This record gives sequence, structure tokens and C-alpha cells, in this order.
Amino acid sequence: MEKQFVIDDFKLGESWRLFKIMGEFVEGVESLHDLGPAVSIFGSARTRPEDPQYKKAQEIAARFVKEGFAVITGGGGGIMEAANRGASEAGGTSVGLNIRLPFEQKPNPYANVQLEFKYFFIRKVMFIKYAAAYVVLPGGFGTLDELFEVMTLVQTQRIRPFPIILAGVDYWSGLLEWIKSQLLSRHLISPDNMNIIQLLDSPEEIVATVSKIVIV
Repeated sequence: MEKQFVIDDFKLGESWRLFKIMGEFVEGVESLHDLGPAVSIFGSARTRPEDPQYKKAQEIAARFVKEGFAVITGGGGGIMEAANRGASEAGGTSVGLNIRLPFEQKPNPYANVQLEFKYFFIRKVMFIKYAAAYVVLPGGFGTLDELFEVMTLVQTQRIRPFPIILAGVDYWSGLLEWIKSQLLSRHLISPDNMNIIQLLDSPEEIVATVSKIVIV
């Protein structure tokens, strides 16, 4: 049986695991190197198809495809499924970067380019390396993790600045207010750090904002 806590497995004499890590990097790069302009879309795996957020993600992805973008998701259910579905049904490239987990995550059937990862950090590199923009819909810990990691990379100039859009005023406004009232007011971030992210609502506005910045 495969061990669940993969990071704990690095012990003396187990450096051969580095070859598995290298293999995942190679597979990702080989599969995505000619993808072209793409948008990474994030959100909860638990969102049901009848939820308005599911339909919103589906519409956003379809609109991006019509503008010449590929769509990248985490390859699972919920918002990820919706975005892959919207992209594939619009006739575009629909990428699913699935992660092997002991629960919750199963590949959705709408990704026409599918990769599977064991290590979260390699998967995150692929999200960022091949994205021209990030669109983040409502989600939980995993979604917040991906959001704050890419914000930190832009803040520290480890990657080029690109659009990071929080999709959903009702959901994200409280987080932005907390960032302003706690982080900014205590001088834990700089005022210009607030420009790293944008808060938008409508699919039309989200896609138009990215399309103005990214040349396809």
C-alpha cells in the first residue's frame, strides 16, 4: 500500500524518490510546453452542478476558450469540473492536473489533457508556469493555499506579474477587508501589494480584463 504522508518518506537511503519527483516535472513540461496562452481556474472540489458558482465557472471557461485561451484546472470535481466542462464543450483545450489523494479528489471526465501528480508542489509549478492569469472562485483551504502562494510569488518578484482575479464579490470581499484592516494597517504588507489581486464578478468582465492584458 502506498504511503499517504509522502513528505515524511524522505529518509536516509531514500534519495531515489528524487527521481520520481524529476519524472513528474518532466512529464508536466513535456505535456504542456506547447499549450499556448492559458488561464488557471481554481475553486472548491465540493461545489455541486446545481450551484450557481458551478455554472459561473463553466461560463468563464467557455468564454476564455472563445478568446483563444486554454483552461487549466486541478482536474477534480466541483469548480474544477465545471471549468474543464466549459472549456471542452466550447471546443478548447481543457487541462486537468489531478492530484492523488486518499479522499475527495477524483479526475473529472471533461479534461481532454490529463496529468496526475503525487506531489502538490510540482502540480503548483505547472499551474503557475503555464498560466497567463489566475481566476479564483469560492473554495476552501486548497483554493486559499493556491491563491496566497501565487500572490506571494508575485509580491516577491519570483514570477512575472499577471492578472490574479477573485471571482465573486460576495465571497471574497470579507477576505480583502481583513487583509486591509489587519495586514495593511499593521504595515505587514505594502500598499501596492493590494494591486496584485482584482475583485470582479461577471464572467464577461473577468474575461475582458484578462484579454486586454494578455495577447493571444
